[in-house]
Amino acid sequence: MTAAAPFFSPVTSTLSGVPAAPASSEQALPYTAFLGLGSNLGDPIHILQVAWYLLSNETFIQTIRLSDPYHSDPLSMHSEHRFVNAVALVRTGLTPLALLERLSQIEMRCGRTRSATEAAGYQDRTLDLDLLFFDDQVIKTRELILPHPRMHERLFVLAPLAQIAPTMVHPLFSQPVSALLQDLRQTNLEQRVERGLWPVRR
Repeated sequence: MTAAAPFFSPVTSTLSGVPAAPASSEQALPYTAFLGLGSNLGDPIHILQVAWYLLSNETFIQTIRLSDPYHSDPLSMHSEHRFVNAVALVRTGLTPLALLERLSQIEMRCGRTRSATEAAGYQDRTLDLDLLFFDDQVIKTRELILPHPRMHERLFVLAPLAQIAPTMVHPLFSQPVSALLQDLRQTNLEQRVERGLWPVRR
């Protein structure tokens, strides 16, 4: 069995604000993507670790770095279950839609089901994988909107994203992620996140 990728590795990216990695064979994967990971059912910490492991074993995806886990109360929904979120940096040879399909497959492997009522609002979920950035591409289609259209409104996205890529510039707002995070914290005092740690693997 292939060993799981380490949680923290040197950052590889060609995006503005993210340092480039030294030359290696992995640079054959031309695109940089940031992924949002979230869970509030079962054992969320374990589920996010499993998702990271599954990503590391996908073809045409190289896992680079995973933020710390961030705990928060549900946003825009009612639930007794708190969320755990993280942001992952990967390189890929897939197109945005093909990567989105891989993320959907990993969600299902981790027990995610989508009911007919889910489209009407947010619900509890075992795993949610969102495509936040794909290089600096701006896409607006029925299947996919990039950058993620609500990421700048969500502290549980911006906090872990700023941890691993604070100076990366949002292609629509022309602001670094750290500035978006600061603005959100100043204008929305209701959102709270608690930074945690991944369990030590023995």
